[in-house]
Amino acid sequence: MSGEFKFGIEEEYFLNDVSKRDVARGRVKEFFASCRDNLSEDIQHEMLEPQIEIATKPCLDFADARAQLTGLRSSVGAIARDFNLSIVASGTHPLAVWARVRANGQARYGKVMHDLQMVGSRTVVCGMHVHVEVPDLALRVDIMNRIQPYLPLLLALSTSSPFWQAQRTGLLGYRLAAYRELPRTGLPDLFQDVKDYERYIDTLVAARAIENSSYVWWVIRPSLKHPTLELRVADSCTRVDDTLAIAALYRCLVRRLSLDPTLNAGQTGASRAINDENGWRAQRYGIHGSFVDEASRSAKPVRQILDETLALVAHDAQALGCERELDLARWIVARGTSADQQLTLYTEAIGRGLSSREALAGVVDWLSAETVGETVVRH
Repeated sequence: MSGEFKFGIEEEYFLNDVSKRDVARGRVKEFFASCRDNLSEDIQHEMLEPQIEIATKPCLDFADARAQLTGLRSSVGAIARDFNLSIVASGTHPLAVWARVRANGQARYGKVMHDLQMVGSRTVVCGMHVHVEVPDLALRVDIMNRIQPYLPLLLALSTSSPFWQAQRTGLLGYRLAAYRELPRTGLPDLFQDVKDYERYIDTLVAARAIENSSYVWWVIRPSLKHPTLELRVADSCTRVDDTLAIAALYRCLVRRLSLDPTLNAGQTGASRAINDENGWRAQRYGIHGSFVDEASRSAKPVRQILDETLALVAHDAQALGCERELDLARWIVARGTSADQQLTLYTEAIGRGLSSREALAGVVDWLSAETVGETVVRH
């Protein structure tokens, strides 16, 4: 281990038609062409046409990560405006209807969509991914097992997907409910060791079930392209502060688990099932719920779980210089997630006599403005 725990952040956004407040169907190709011509950063297509992914370069400090993220959001947002589009950082798009969303025509995605069929077409969701450098694959697999109890907390802090198909879902984080229709998603199994993990991947590749490990879409996985452990559980965060808070907490947890091999050692089938239950509770209630604690056999409020986790990684935050970013995690609990704000705006609009669609259009306007750090004026 280098002790640096370099990290990188990837964010997925929806391309939104400003006039219709719906995912874009026109001028998408021209938008991507303009991004290629004007931006040197890594701007990628996603599986569906109105989705875009941006990625930071590897970082050592969060000031750099913040500058990169805000710069990318601003630059991509400015190009989008030239085509009467906006970018929306949210786990789901409030007004998108999956049957009207076009698939990406690139060869890789065409093959994936052919395999996934309707399940792939329904994946109108956007996530935020965090890579943290762990050069040794064996350690990556070990940490992947032992970090699972903390994943529901990271999900709860990120929730930004309370709407689906122009309807209120009753969940704070619906994104993973839709995403789990895909194969090889959700929590990874508890692998005995790196050989056990490699046996799984090698068997699927040899059988031509998948091309490589990048076709395994768990909520956390060893990256194929980089020597990192990749967090994939989080919704796309509307606010940059929330992205940085979750990335910092994840990075600190990776460091803590790397330095303390006894922490969460011996996870069992019961442990994994409890972690899965807590993942559901994070989707349903976000930061307002509670998680089942295996050790005490009790339910603890998310706020308490966050406090305990922050105390656990306090020295790691100091060593990595991200104490301020961890404080932002407390701020998420204090003022609410993107999902909370979306629901507040929606409820207020309904209370003023607006239709459901009009109320959702207002939510889309807020998401578009907040994604690029602007202020939306509501009437």
